Amino acid sequence: MSADSLFRALPPGDHTVQIEFDGTPLTVPAEVSLAAALLGCGIRHTRESAINGRPGAPYCMMGVCFECLVEVDGQANAQACLVPVRAGMRVRRQRGVACLALCEEGGDE
Repeated sequence: MSADSLFRALPPGDHTVQIEFDGTPLTVPAEVSLAAALLGCGIRHTRESAINGRPGAPYCMMGVCFECLVEVDGQANAQACLVPVRAGMRVRRQRGVACLALCEEGGDE
């Protein structure tokens, strides 16, 4: 059995948009999920486990497994498989536990 990736990049369609992933500009097909766009660009992991740093990647592609968590435009815990691509979005790999607004304010209230 071959260990080659089952994902193959499709030829770019007529309509593409520009996004940024971890500071790298990408041209991706419009009207697809963020997870599909990242996989199509060869990005093989989108998050790192909070427990052991293990890389996670889109798995179920339907919002069940939470393996595709990313930070989109400063908002953590976005499921890339459920987020449609839009021009100009800034995406970052989610590393470990995301800090919510409460911990940024420094309170435990």
